[in-house]
Order: sequence, then C-alpha cells, then structure tokens
Amino acid sequence: MPRPETSSTNNASCEVEALRQQVEALTLENEHLKLLVAKYRRMHFGQKAESQEQLGQLDLALAYDPLAIQVAESMKPSPVANDAAVEKRSSKRKPFPETLPRETVKYMPQATCCPDCGGQFKPLGEDVSEMLEYVPASFKVVRHVRPKLACVHCDHIAQADAPPRPIPRGMAGPALLAHMLVGKFCDHLPLYRQSAIYARSGLGLDRARLAEWVGHCHELLSPLVKTIRRYVLGGPKVHADDTPLPVLSPGKGRTKTARLWTYVRDDRPAGSDDPPAVWFAYSEDRKGRHPREHLKSFQGVLQADAYAGFDALYETGDIQEAACWAHVRRKFVDLYRASGSPIAAEAITRIATLYAIEARIRGQSPEERRAVRQAEARPRLQELRDWLDAQTQRVSRKSGVAEAMGYALNQWSALMRYTTDGRIEIDNNAAERALRSVALGRKNFLFGGSDLGGERAASMYCLIGSAKLNAIDPEAYLRTVLSRIAEHPINRIDELLPWNLYPAQAAPLQKAA
Repeated sequence: MPRPETSSTNNASCEVEALRQQVEALTLENEHLKLLVAKYRRMHFGQKAESQEQLGQLDLALAYDPLAIQVAESMKPSPVANDAAVEKRSSKRKPFPETLPRETVKYMPQATCCPDCGGQFKPLGEDVSEMLEYVPASFKVVRHVRPKLACVHCDHIAQADAPPRPIPRGMAGPALLAHMLVGKFCDHLPLYRQSAIYARSGLGLDRARLAEWVGHCHELLSPLVKTIRRYVLGGPKVHADDTPLPVLSPGKGRTKTARLWTYVRDDRPAGSDDPPAVWFAYSEDRKGRHPREHLKSFQGVLQADAYAGFDALYETGDIQEAACWAHVRRKFVDLYRASGSPIAAEAITRIATLYAIEARIRGQSPEERRAVRQAEARPRLQELRDWLDAQTQRVSRKSGVAEAMGYALNQWSALMRYTTDGRIEIDNNAAERALRSVALGRKNFLFGGSDLGGERAASMYCLIGSAKLNAIDPEAYLRTVLSRIAEHPINRIDELLPWNLYPAQAAPLQKAA
C-alpha cells in the first residue's frame, strides 16, 4: 500500500507534466499565430508598413534584405568608395529626355545701351537653364469630311471610303480608348474616377459608356491576345502564378473569389534574344482543372509554387517541375519577423549565397549558367540540405521552423532542378512581378463587376504587361494597334505584337550589379 506522501508526489508530478505540455502547446500556437499575423500584415499593408531595418524588407528583391546584404558586402569594394560614388551620383541631376518638346523663352535686358557710358551692347554668350512644365491633357474633335463629287457627263458619284473606327459607329478614337484602357489597367484608375476626370472637361462620359468601350476593345483585341498566348506557351519554359480577384456574384449580393492566372515567357536571364511576353487568364475559382486547360498544349519546364493544382501536369512527363526558392525564403523571413528565430536567420543567409551566384551569371548562356551552378551552387545546396536534415531532428514537428523546413525538403527535387538546366531561374519572381499591377489595381477598384469583366481585365493585362516587358509605352502601343487592327489581315496578326511594332525599343535585360 503506497504511502500518502508518495501518492501526493505522483499527483504533483502528473500535474506538472500536464502543465508543461499545455505550456508547450500554447507556445507553439502562439508562434503559429505570430506567423499568420506577419503574413497577413504583409499581404494587407504591403511594404510601406515595414521598417527599412526589418529583415526581408522586400520579398522579391534580395538586395534589400539585411541578411543578404551581409553576404553581398564581402563581394563589394570598400564602403568609403561606394559612399563617395553615391554622393557623386546624387549631386548631379539627370538631363531631361531629348524626346520632350522644347519651348525657348528669351529674357533680354531692359536697357538697350550701357547705363554707365552709353555704349552699344554686343553678344557675350548666354546662360541657359531648363525647367520641366506640365501641359494639361486636352480633348479635341476630329471632323472627318468626305466630299461627294459628281460627274458632269453622267450620274457617277465619287466619294472616299470612310476611315476605319475601332468601335463601329462609335465616337471614341484610338487615342482616347488607349488612354482609358491604360488608365484603368496600368495606372489603376477605376472607370468612375475617369468619368469624373472627363466631366471636368465638360464631357458626359459616364461609367456605363466607358465599360461598354472596354468590352468593344476586348472583342477587337482578342485575336492579338490569342497570338500572345500561343507565343508564351510555345517557349521551352514558362513561369506561372495566380492571384485572387473578388468578383460580384449575381443574385447573392456579395462577392466571390475568382482568380487571375499569369503565364510569363522571359528567357533573357539565360541570354536569349527572344522577346518576353505575358498571358493572363481568368477563372471563376482556383480548381486545378484551369491550369490543366491553360497548359494542355505546353511542353517544357513549368516554374511555379507548390500549388497542388499543378501536380497533375507533371504526371505525363511532358512538363517538368521547377520550384521557387523565393517561396522557401519567404517562409523563413516570416518566421524571423515573428520570432527572431536564429535558425530562420541562418537559413536566409544560406539562401542569400545562392542568389549571390545568380547575380553574377545573369544574362549568360544556359551552358555557362549550368557550369557555374554545378561548380558553386550544388555544393552549397548539399550543405543546406544536410543542415536542414540536422535541424529537423532538434525542433518540434509542430513548430513554425519545422513547417518552413518541411516546405523546402518536400520540394527538394524541384528546387534543385535549376542547377541542371541553365534556362531555368532560381525562383518564380517573373510571374510574381507580372501580378503586381493586378494587386495594385485591386486596391483601387476593390472588386470586378462580373465574370465577363474578369475576362476583359485578363486581356488588357496581357497586352499592357507584354508591352511593358519590352520597354514599350503601353499607351502608344494600344493607340497604334487600335488604329490598325480593325482592317488588319488576320493571317498577319503577328505584325501587331509589341516587339514587331516597335522592334528598336525592345530593351535588353539589365544585368544585376
């Protein structure tokens, strides 16, 4: 029969153990909640809500990450020289572009002769300074006059053909339509705001009419969008991603969460001269059948995140999976922000060394990139894998650290693929950059009016995004296309692609410093 003291001791030990387990569970839950708060704060407030000194200031640009900077600093010249160069650069203002029109105003002295001796003045040079001014946008009405000529000997009447219009019997010209489309899908001005701006010029262009014009432009430009789709999916590699798009649900009085998918072809980092392009697609939901339909004819490398809807695409072997190191890094960044984890800091530093290698080989040929990655990146990746395996044995499986490390280990084969193929990038940032305009626009227009509106948005983002990727002014591009496409032969639609209309303006990829 146990003594009472022994029984009491056992009970106390059980209570202590129960409390310890409860504390551990609460600690893990608190850590998880901190990660969620950090994630949603970044998603909602963006970069502006973060301090410049915080780790991971930019999720897509490692150059601003304090830990990445520590790695990169060893590869840079002395700070004194750098500071002097920055000061020298900032003290000199860049000249105004030569393409801007110039207006010259001369200021002559009031005196016509010398006030001291009465002698005549002679030229002694001049001081010239420039000041940038703004000319307010204005509207004009273009009158198309077609005289009728009658033959004096017979009843024949001659008259020139009417010029083509982007919208049949419509009053909007190509320049106005291009300005409206760029305002909404590039400068993020909702149609109701544009309507208010036009009203200040005395024009009664209500939102409904502007929306109707967007619809007409969507139909008119759809052959060009399909051509860009074929071009994007005809390459050896494509970047893919998606983003939510709130859309009104008919009859329910609330919004539903639709998706905009982006597919980017950009092989300039691997030294290719092929022009970059982006294609957008709209869907009512995020089911995996949508990317399967989008990519049913694609064969090559698909660089994307770990979305399960892509998994079925890899089963046939026609599409090879390449994962994204930026997503891996982001999980450790969120963890560091929330808890200051030294393991997360170490992981970020190790990943930064991989990006330092990529910065040096950016723009080189696939063969050169592969050789450097095999010689330098693979050993570091093996060290990282061994380190991750060791750390997983030391931390709780339910912790945020374990979750971040598990994300990387589960995709390790796809994360390593970029080292075996010089065409593949280390991350999927090309697709994420393409979605930035959508995210900015979403903050202004809040939600789409219908599924049809989502499809129209996808078309416009496609054309504007492809023009911007080729360093072409999207408004000038759309203005030219809208003035020609109505009468352009459909079998020569390739001629209206951005890089074919403006071949000299397509800028090459800038190598990272």
